Amino acid sequence: MMRQEQFLGKLFEIGSAMVEDAPLDRIVNLVLATMELELGFRRGMLTIHNRKSGEIFIDSSFGLSEKEAARGKYRPGEGITGRVVSTGKPVVVPRVCEEPQFLNRTGARKDADEGNVSFLCVPIRMGREITGTLSADRSPEPGISLDNDLRYLSILAAVLSRHVYLHQLEHEEAEMEEENQRLQNALKEKFRPSNIVGHSKEMQIVFHLIEKIAPTQTTVLILGESGVGKELVAQAIHYASQRADKPFIKFNCAALPESIIESELFGHERGAFTGATSQRRGRFELADGGTIFLDEIGELSPSIQTKLLRVLQEHEFERVGGDKTIRVDIRVIAATNRDLRAEIQVGHFREDLFYRLYVFPITVPPLRERRSDIVPLADHFAGHFSTTSGKPVRRISEPAIELLMAYNWPGNVRELENVIERAVILSEDGVIHGYNLPPSLQTAESSGTASGGSLEESVGRFERELILETLKNSHGNLARTARSLGTTERVLGLRVKHYGINARKYRE
Repeated sequence: MMRQEQFLGKLFEIGSAMVEDAPLDRIVNLVLATMELELGFRRGMLTIHNRKSGEIFIDSSFGLSEKEAARGKYRPGEGITGRVVSTGKPVVVPRVCEEPQFLNRTGARKDADEGNVSFLCVPIRMGREITGTLSADRSPEPGISLDNDLRYLSILAAVLSRHVYLHQLEHEEAEMEEENQRLQNALKEKFRPSNIVGHSKEMQIVFHLIEKIAPTQTTVLILGESGVGKELVAQAIHYASQRADKPFIKFNCAALPESIIESELFGHERGAFTGATSQRRGRFELADGGTIFLDEIGELSPSIQTKLLRVLQEHEFERVGGDKTIRVDIRVIAATNRDLRAEIQVGHFREDLFYRLYVFPITVPPLRERRSDIVPLADHFAGHFSTTSGKPVRRISEPAIELLMAYNWPGNVRELENVIERAVILSEDGVIHGYNLPPSLQTAESSGTASGGSLEESVGRFERELILETLKNSHGNLARTARSLGTTERVLGLRVKHYGINARKYRE
């Protein structure tokens, strides 16, 4: 069994490599070698949790073949490794044959004597986040303490924590770049201007401006309230331009604190700040040759505004902590829901930056100012969510359309999209009814209609919608409608007159 002095010596060796900024592979190999040669484990595995895909995979190991390691993939909560990632608590299995949660996903423990092997798995943490696990197999040996093994593994996991976290980021960044490249062709088709839903005169003006500006290299400033579709306009400009086969990089200026925004936009050099153990490219470098979309640009701090102004003027910058000037060929499209002229007056936005951005402004009108687009948009979203949810929705009822048209839509197209998604989920007969819409669309405050708080009024609204739907299905035939509703034609006629319904409009 390893003496404490030997273990401290190995920790010193690993620590020295970390101080020298040795590559991650070398540090991981030192840890695995310590587990195999000094601690005497039969097998050892380092897994990393991919936060985007949710998959936990074996990154490095000993005692496993390449094929066995490739099979070692888990989900949080799945098997012992998945349990450790989801709970953050170490697990010791004295005999794997007696633990039903032990999956043997790698297939390395096929022999009968493998059933007596012990398995230990500890979490690798970065703050509150579990970034991976360190695990090992122990063959039965007299005098071996699994509690001591667990302590040794936990110490080694702590040593690896920062390096595994950075390795996790590298994996995710590489996948993000691959995915960005893979989606380019699909996005070109998806975000053609002709694919943006909008038949109103106001949106036709926007489409005309997109058509005029897309072939140029001019900076564009997209103005409009939250939820109107500013990002869709930016994508339409990019994918209709000569840069369509180059990157389209998005960045929300309001999503991160100022201390991180500078590094995200301009990148950083190794050693620029604590934790910067490697060089990292920023969004401007990633967008080289293509387009960068800066959303919520009115949220940028004055110091970042100054550096952005230089990029717009000179197309050059330095990474954080670096002195090498980097030149980029990019087109900038910015967007904001703020009144930037008012922000200039109170000193929150640079006037010279404003005029650099305000070369070709495009204002996207709010949904309440283009009501003729509400029904086409609702139909579009209903079809989309019907497909993605697997719930066939044929149409939207007339009473539901009336509610959609009466509402003021403070959240614009994004709110309409959310409302229709909810309605598709609630629909039970392939039709979106008024009662499938959220209560906010059925109140006097939102629609300007009479208060609908009483039971009698609520029942009345339901009865009117039921009559309208049945009339539509019966093509305006009152006798057939009455039979479908289980009433007489005379009673139906009275109800139709009471609700002011014109049955003729439904006749073929």
